[in-house]
Parts: sequence; C-alpha cells; structure tokens
Amino acid sequence: MSYKWLEWSTRLQAIAQAGLTFSKDAFDRERFEELRRISVQIMAEYSQTEMCRVSQLFANEKGYPTPKVDVRGVVFQDDKILMVKEMSDGAWALPGGYADIGYTPGEIAVKEVKEETGYEVVPVKLLAVLDMRRHSQLPQPYHFYKIFIQCRITGGSAVSDDIETSDVGFFPEQELPILSERRNTKAQIHLLFEYLRDPDKVCVFD
Repeated sequence: MSYKWLEWSTRLQAIAQAGLTFSKDAFDRERFEELRRISVQIMAEYSQTEMCRVSQLFANEKGYPTPKVDVRGVVFQDDKILMVKEMSDGAWALPGGYADIGYTPGEIAVKEVKEETGYEVVPVKLLAVLDMRRHSQLPQPYHFYKIFIQCRITGGSAVSDDIETSDVGFFPEQELPILSERRNTKAQIHLLFEYLRDPDKVCVFD
C-alpha cells in the first residue's frame, strides 16, 4: 500500500513549522500557517481522523523540526532477548520509547528497561541507529530515528509496569512472539541477534 500522502503531509508540516520558526514577515507567516492547515487537512482526510485531533498530535510543535528519537534496550540472557507485551496492541516489543529531555541515550535505555521489565541494567554497547522510514512498512506520522543499545542485567527481577506493559519475557530468535511492528520489526530483531552471535560486529547506521 502506498502512503505517499503521509510523506507529503509530513513534509509540508515540516516546511511550515520551519517557516513559522524563522520568518519575521507577517505575510510569509500567514502563508506558512496556511501550508500547515493544508498538511493537517491531508492527514485528517486520509487517516480518517478529526482535524482537531490531528492538529493536537501532528501540528502542535514549535521550533525547527527534527526527527524524534526512540531508544530501545537490548538485553540477552541464555541466548534469548528480553521483550515486553504492550498494553496498547497486545503485541511484544523491546523495552524502550521516545527519549526524555535531560537524559543521555544510555540513561534512557536503563530507565526504560527498569520501568517496563523490573530489571536493573547497565548499557554496554551501541548496536544500531536506524531511520524508520527505511525499516518499516507501516505509516508513521513522525520521522524518527531508533537507537538500539545493548544492556547487561545487574539485578532486579521480571515485573511489568502495568501501565504501558502487561507481561515480560525472554524469547529465542526462532520463537519470537507477535511483534508490535510500530515499535520493532522481525528484521530488526534478527539484526540484533547477530550481535549476540558476533560480539565484534560494528554498529549499523543509516
């Protein structure tokens, strides 16, 4: 399925946001506001979502537009990978999420693993930095990079947070559960297992 409309609307939104950030001319700002409204209309029409909702989620940011950052903690134990069951879709994902302001990528990985699984970990290696436009077939309203950081367990025990996740488990590569495809794909998980088999494998990035 083609999602060119999503690509066009997000690009229009980015141009409008940058224009509103830097333009001083009142007439130019009016044009950029109109461009933003058009991007919202496109998104609302094709996603069948109310315009007010689209405006809140899609066109409410200020400042120069940049990709969002998603950080995932990669934890191996007994040749299995640590995953959590997401409340939102009932599927499984690596612990992690959007990066919070004030934390380093490594700190985000540690925090997310602890909050979502109950395990205490330390970050040990950056495995991959992927542009999700190249690694997912599902439409995304944002342009974002996904950072995978390998972590080592130092303590704790499996406890789901009961807010965003409902279960915690370790899975071998050939027996993966149903994946939350918006958060991680089978290809990404298989890539991560390559680091388990080859600890000297270098970081992958787009």
